[in-house]
Amino acid sequence: MARRFFGTDGIRGKVGDAPITPDFVLRLGYAAGKVLAGGDRWAHSGQRPTVLIGKDTRVSGYMLEAALEAGFSAAGVDVMLAGPMPTPGIAYLTRALRLAAGVVISASHNPYYDNGIKFFSAYGDKLPDEVELKIEEQLDLPLDCAASEQLGKARRLDDAAGRYIEFCKSTFPAAFDLRGMKLVVDCAHGAAYDIAPHVFHELGADVIPIGVAPNGFNINDGVGATAPDALVRAVRANHADLGIALDGDADRVQIVDSSGRLYNGDELLYVLVKDRIATEGKVEGAVGTLMTNMAVEVALQREGVNFVRAAVGDRYVLEQLREHGWQLGAEGSGHILSLDRHSTGDGIVSSLLVLAAMKRGGKSLAQLLEGVTLFPQKLINVRMQPGADWKGSDAIQRAIKAAETALEGHGRVLIRASGTEPVLRVMVEAQRVDEAVRHAEAIANVVKQATT
Repeated sequence: MARRFFGTDGIRGKVGDAPITPDFVLRLGYAAGKVLAGGDRWAHSGQRPTVLIGKDTRVSGYMLEAALEAGFSAAGVDVMLAGPMPTPGIAYLTRALRLAAGVVISASHNPYYDNGIKFFSAYGDKLPDEVELKIEEQLDLPLDCAASEQLGKARRLDDAAGRYIEFCKSTFPAAFDLRGMKLVVDCAHGAAYDIAPHVFHELGADVIPIGVAPNGFNINDGVGATAPDALVRAVRANHADLGIALDGDADRVQIVDSSGRLYNGDELLYVLVKDRIATEGKVEGAVGTLMTNMAVEVALQREGVNFVRAAVGDRYVLEQLREHGWQLGAEGSGHILSLDRHSTGDGIVSSLLVLAAMKRGGKSLAQLLEGVTLFPQKLINVRMQPGADWKGSDAIQRAIKAAETALEGHGRVLIRASGTEPVLRVMVEAQRVDEAVRHAEAIANVVKQATT
């Protein structure tokens, strides 16, 4: 059964348009309260279940926070309010405080006029599809408000930021510090604006913060992980050793070295796996996605590390890690998972792991990536008629097969439909730019003829 509201990262959309409206979000809070705070754990404990709500810095967060709070209260669930808090901070605090669930109000890297809701289980995990389906089923039932004496209460969580800062610092090896390092930290005017700079400063770094003046409307606006040019400029202007860019909810990271070179999640995954091999002797396997650059897969296999590709989305990377019993996975966008450190992707913690690898090896990022050169990629978006059966087209399948045969062993082809618009994404990866362009254009031309 397909989910109606939940996507790969919760429920998201433009504020004021369904489903991101106050009435829907109130009902969502009620439905989630019934599903997440139900069960034997709370029925037999004699205690009222409690959920933690955090948000990023969008102006709409105030409205949606109040709606969620009302919905949970109507379901008989107590609420703790963390205020602006990175998504991974809510995951950590939910687990550490033994709460029933955690909720984040954020649209991650999207503009301020979008917002969204995502949930974490009591263990700090993103919810599996089947639990999200149960919440959607509950949405179809009447809202039966609890009796007055059973209504949930709300309160602020004291020093939520300080608790999370200490957790982040605890993931950095006690034998190391960041003294002598100059870091530019770009918080995207988002949830980490008053947290990330403190983490790196308290570990000894000279921190130059940017993107730390949120006004409700400027989140991700020309700054952060999805707009790294601002970080590159700041690193060069300040002669910094490294730059760290987070997105609006700080669950992803991009890193820039002193020369202005940008490192994505694919490259950082390789660095972390190599560091883990150096410290533990062996890494059984790592997980990327369908979009992970083939050069990283080849390099990891050269190190004796198994590599598995998950569907696009960090929740699917997590599923594969759990299935195989592995620790390290990533998306090129900068979602990096290290399950022995945290239950979810964490931009601050991932940055600290990379810094620890640099300290341990006594090398720069460029040196840690010697011998790994990303394959050129060519991506072409082809508009097609809504509902076009591209998978059933013999012409398209022949074009794909021809490219795969030509690239066998030194490139790959990925064709996938957009989940939000009638577009087919044609991506070809090869060792040479001209190869990638030639094969991508050949497939795209066939797609145009077959689907329009």
